[in-house]
Amino acid sequence: MALQCPANSPFDCVLLDLDDTLYPGGTGIGPALKRNIDEFLVARFGLAADRAASLRVELFRTHGSTLAGLIALGHDVHPDEYHSYLHGRLPYDRIAADPGLAPLLQSIPQRKILFTNSDRAHMKKALERLGVEEGCFDGVVCFETMNPHLFVQANQEDNDGLVDAGRAVVVLKPSVDAIAVALRVAGTNPHRTLFLDDNERNIAAGKALGLGTGLVGKRVRSKEADYALESIGNLRQAIPEIWGVPVGGELQIDHNVEKNNSTRADLDFIIQPTSVQA
Repeated sequence: MALQCPANSPFDCVLLDLDDTLYPGGTGIGPALKRNIDEFLVARFGLAADRAASLRVELFRTHGSTLAGLIALGHDVHPDEYHSYLHGRLPYDRIAADPGLAPLLQSIPQRKILFTNSDRAHMKKALERLGVEEGCFDGVVCFETMNPHLFVQANQEDNDGLVDAGRAVVVLKPSVDAIAVALRVAGTNPHRTLFLDDNERNIAAGKALGLGTGLVGKRVRSKEADYALESIGNLRQAIPEIWGVPVGGELQIDHNVEKNNSTRADLDFIIQPTSVQA
């Protein structure tokens, strides 16, 4: 768990994405997930393959994920049914063990929160393949954490006899609500929180809310990223400030939240969902 946080570090907490962040992109997990979504739509709704693929893209664009779109449109699809189909067919053997990852994570002196859109079952399988125990983290924010309302009994009604419309909303990165959940779990000031993710839109959302940001899997940082690192294995070299700012060093983090359009309305307008279309 968290070690003593260095007094000269600008960070009290590190939020870490899972897929394509703790393991490299290019494993084929993402494309396989898209294929599985298409197959789910074919099997569940009897769609032709080409219509399923176009619907996946359309729902991702308009609702943030296929599941979010299906639920918003009134289809009775439980998240467990959906995720078990998608993740039950993923080629997890393509995620290679990383012997250096657990020691690296354990060396981070701040609170460490795993922050993923994936469900807990997928998270556990991916971490197992990597050789990382969940106990390496001080907390986990996953699909279930962000969407407890979706696991309320489907026919539950409120005092007026009407189903709560809020249960139809699926919360995922990069929405304000998703990041707010992660910050509540972390229990830290966003201005002293570092967010590591492979997706530029997620990074933009974090930056707009005042987080320090690191774009993983890239050599060049995006406009909203304070840091860029080719892989999580380069973390110590890319962001040594985690372990303390060197004497005489300067920290180049821009926390001008107003400049980055941090209001809820502006943020939800300028950002779009993450690249894994689930």
